[in-house]
Amino acid sequence: MPAWVNADDDVDPKGKLRPRTIWISDTHLGTSGCNAVLLLDFLKSVQPETLYLVGDIIDGWRLKKGWYWPAAHNDIVRRVLKLANKGTRVVYIPGNHDEMLRDFTGLNFGGVEVVHEAIHATADGRRLLVLHGDEFDGVVLYARWLAFLGDYAYALLLKCNIGFNAVRRRFGLPYWSLSAHIKKKVKNAVSFISRFEEAVAHAARDRGVDGVVCGHIHTAEIRDFDGITYYNDGDWVESCTALIEHRDGRMEIIDWAARTAARRQGREPVAALVPVAA
Repeated sequence: MPAWVNADDDVDPKGKLRPRTIWISDTHLGTSGCNAVLLLDFLKSVQPETLYLVGDIIDGWRLKKGWYWPAAHNDIVRRVLKLANKGTRVVYIPGNHDEMLRDFTGLNFGGVEVVHEAIHATADGRRLLVLHGDEFDGVVLYARWLAFLGDYAYALLLKCNIGFNAVRRRFGLPYWSLSAHIKKKVKNAVSFISRFEEAVAHAARDRGVDGVVCGHIHTAEIRDFDGITYYNDGDWVESCTALIEHRDGRMEIIDWAARTAARRQGREPVAALVPVAA
């Protein structure tokens, strides 16, 4: 077994991960901030039964301001379609940055189902509400101009992140998100994330489900709110994370940047999996 694969992973003889379900979101294809190399490597390393694309996969906001679509972004789209062709059920739930696709809910494109939200049944019998999460963001809902301003500032921060990691690569250091680190240090951002998580969990309770999976805030997390489990699969511009369901229903967050670093160094990953936080 390769060093970067954990003992309890669902893998085939070639080391490819074969979990029951994978959730990814906030890849932001069409922007320079997208970690296309890591994302493509991840998609080539998995063959799940179901793949949920939980919004902001394509960044329509940025593409309206200027076209940016390198070959690697085409390769990611092709890989998703190839997974669908090989039998993976692919479900696309548009977010606020790819909201133009919400007009196509109910349709199927090349094996990719477009839906507004979904209810996922886990292997151990739990029901999870799956949605992007922007409907719980007051800035997006009630101050759209502020959301666009924040998007512009965030794009500048991601450009700094690219330069920062280019320097790290020259010194042989693995990917590390400067933008995610700054966000964790800002008190207001931490407070917003906490309120967002509580609002989403409360909505899940009102819907009569056991948990909820979302994206939107670029912060991977597993938390329990009075019996309702909140899952956030993270993103692919800062953390490079995905949420997976093992075949027995266990849920984990994969930090693909950490696993990639471990694979290159030929050692076991350190904190490659984010543990459940009660």
